[in-house]
Amino acid sequence: MVNGRRVVDHIVGVLAARGVRHVFGVDGANIEDLYDAAYFRDDITAVLAKHEFSAAAMADGYSRSGAALGVVAATSGGGCLNTVPGLGESLASRVPVLALIGQPPTASDGRGSFQDTSGCGGALDAAALFSTVSLYCRRVVRAADVAGAIRDALAAAARGGPAVLLLPKDVQQAQLDSADPAEHHLAESGPTAVSFDLRRLADGLRGAAGRVTVIAGEQVARDDARTELAMLADALGAPVATVPDAKDVAGPSAPVTGVMGHPGVAESVGRGAACLLVGTRLPVTARAGLDDALAAVPLFSIGSAPPYLPCVHVSAPDLRIALPALARAVCGVPGRHAEALPHSRLQPRPHLGPGVRYRDAMAAIDTALPGDADIVVDAGNIGAAAIHQLPARGDGRFLVALGMGGMGYSFGAGIGTAFHRARRTVVIAGDGAFYMHGMEIHTAVQYRLPITFLLFDNHAHAMCVTREQLFYGNHYSYNRFGPSRLSAGLAAMFPGLPAVDVADVDALPAALRTALNRDGPSVVAVDCSPDEMPPFAPFLTQEDSHDTLSTR
Repeated sequence: MVNGRRVVDHIVGVLAARGVRHVFGVDGANIEDLYDAAYFRDDITAVLAKHEFSAAAMADGYSRSGAALGVVAATSGGGCLNTVPGLGESLASRVPVLALIGQPPTASDGRGSFQDTSGCGGALDAAALFSTVSLYCRRVVRAADVAGAIRDALAAAARGGPAVLLLPKDVQQAQLDSADPAEHHLAESGPTAVSFDLRRLADGLRGAAGRVTVIAGEQVARDDARTELAMLADALGAPVATVPDAKDVAGPSAPVTGVMGHPGVAESVGRGAACLLVGTRLPVTARAGLDDALAAVPLFSIGSAPPYLPCVHVSAPDLRIALPALARAVCGVPGRHAEALPHSRLQPRPHLGPGVRYRDAMAAIDTALPGDADIVVDAGNIGAAAIHQLPARGDGRFLVALGMGGMGYSFGAGIGTAFHRARRTVVIAGDGAFYMHGMEIHTAVQYRLPITFLLFDNHAHAMCVTREQLFYGNHYSYNRFGPSRLSAGLAAMFPGLPAVDVADVDALPAALRTALNRDGPSVVAVDCSPDEMPPFAPFLTQEDSHDTLSTR
């Protein structure tokens, strides 16, 4: 228990002063002192996950949902190694996360201790490993260094990505000399003045001889700059599309770009006079189908990092400041009036087999969801369907992990979102993702979180089934599972959890209404088919030249 002022007390105090209210993790011998420090504070809660990947996803979802910083805590050995894919997602998607990683005491470094990751004496080098999935990584070996280390870690995470502190147990327990670590200096503040030169960007946009199309990205969500984006679009008279992981930044009618997006965006960009990227680097998943159109028009960008394509770019670490300034600089160009971008749909081949069709399921979900629901979508066929066919709620978030595309992300991220937002969160995942990390449903039950888990059970890694059909002649399948009744199983495992299996689309609306009106967590498992083609552009291109897709 607390004895004086330890390093862990300082760390937890700094996080609380910054506005962090939850730390996600799995306890263990070399991180238990941090949990002890959190227990004695009223302003921060340590949340116990079932797996460290999910804890990292909770921190990621917590941050993406508007909390500014997510924090994950893990013990040494396999515990900390399990966080690596989650931190990799946060790095690729530029999500601010702080990882607090416990390690064995420094006296045992290089001496064959259990779970030694000091890098000494041939031990695994945690500093080298975690440096590859973070913007900042430091192994703190002296208590006197902790204040500077956490200050630097928080500054790094604020740039958009993970920071990692490796904390040996003896350092965590060490007493600090100062009784006043000046925690208040690290409290979160509002936007500060940033200097940037908008002249070339503004001149290019004002000089465009026709319509400018805006493609908005994930930084708009991270900076909570939705109002400022609308202000800029209005000043330009520009329609707005979004990348898939920024689906909620421009209203439910905005089309989406990329492999799961709407084909009409490319046509609109190609007919325009210029394209402005706002807060996105436009990776391949977001620009698929756009390359020819973007090459035909002047390309401009504003955001914290330059896009992958050559363009006129202005660095802007905070879009809440930059976008109003740019709006003022381009305001007043005559003859420009925003028109809605076409919301054209990808057209997979009709599927005649058993199970609920993806499009029908998305239509039922769209009708049932309240206007302030948050949506968290997993990887795979059902994720593609949700991104393409399910609009974001007007007052809700829409989260999807496309940086690394780790299956099972949605279960942890949905929990992190629900802790921060305290409103109905809807997780949409397939059975493959459920089998990886679906036991976090028990975490939702434990904390009575308002989450509805929609599990689409096609008895397969269905995107891999589609690849077998398209690319390998449909001669075999390694990717089909045996049948299951997920809701029945979960209801038996977790008494009191409302859970229902749905095999017919006509039964889905009533099941959704019942699940969404519960106070705590609920589950609806929807039977669907592994042979249905998802709305995924690369598959449809291949289908044009292959006739191997089964319609059983």
